[in-house]
Amino acid sequence: MKNYLDLKRSKTFPFMRDVFIDQVYEASVKDKDIFFMTPDMGAPALDKYRENISDQFIHCGICEQHMIAMAAGLSLMDKNVFCYAMAPFITSRCYEQIKCSLAAMDQKVNLVGIGIGLGYADAGPTHYSTEDLATMRVFPNMEILTPCDELSTRAVAKYAIDNKKLRFIRLDRDALPPVYKKEEEFDISQSYKTLIENGETCIISNGYLLNKLFHFINENQLKYSLIDLYRSSPLPDNLIQDLKKYKKIYTVEEQWIDGGLGSQILELVHDNNINIEIKRIGLDKIFYFQNGGRDYLHKNHGIDLEQIFL
Repeated sequence: MKNYLDLKRSKTFPFMRDVFIDQVYEASVKDKDIFFMTPDMGAPALDKYRENISDQFIHCGICEQHMIAMAAGLSLMDKNVFCYAMAPFITSRCYEQIKCSLAAMDQKVNLVGIGIGLGYADAGPTHYSTEDLATMRVFPNMEILTPCDELSTRAVAKYAIDNKKLRFIRLDRDALPPVYKKEEEFDISQSYKTLIENGETCIISNGYLLNKLFHFINENQLKYSLIDLYRSSPLPDNLIQDLKKYKKIYTVEEQWIDGGLGSQILELVHDNNINIEIKRIGLDKIFYFQNGGRDYLHKNHGIDLEQIFL
């Protein structure tokens, strides 16, 4: 099989973080009711906020829980709020605040997590976000979106700007090559897209691994179908109808195997009494202390592309 192109940090493609922040910044210049909050000062894209529209930029210090409480207050004032932080810090660290201040009150705040999955290799388990899908999807009123490239990230940002809701937006840390070439190819209202229709076995994924799968299957002309499930909560009602035509479904994710994307598909198929063989491919439910990079962790724990397609 051909080697998939190196997805390490590259200047060839823009970082999803910068694409998203720039889109929100452009809207904030025109709309004074948009607020951007963060405990992070490390993103160059944030410099424009501090310099040009500082009244709409709130640096919260290293206190993500307090950021969520402030965001709830701004939402009560009918502001469109974006809270940005590393994925584990805006989810696990803020879990009770999200539950009580946002979900229970149905406050319409955008939670933007950067570096989902093992995106912060080799920072260790404190910086990995291998359970965020499982923990965040259980909240009532929570929408979860996972773009996979520049175009889908920009579309998600525009959608969040125009549609206030409680949502968790999952951004990868790396700069990823394009999956979608034209804006009309990515219709966020549909929740998912069949990117490749080539075989009775369908792979469902999103984000970083979806990006890798898309290029790998195309470059090696493999007989697999591929679905980008970019809105994983709530699951779209019509997804089950599309899944019925396949004999086997693989779910591939950079999450612990319990509770994530694969579990969602299992629940969907079971609740609809559909007889489809499902194989979940995800991370072992352990804490990862090894160093060696993201691809090294994938290879050691069974989610690298070569092992998936053996």
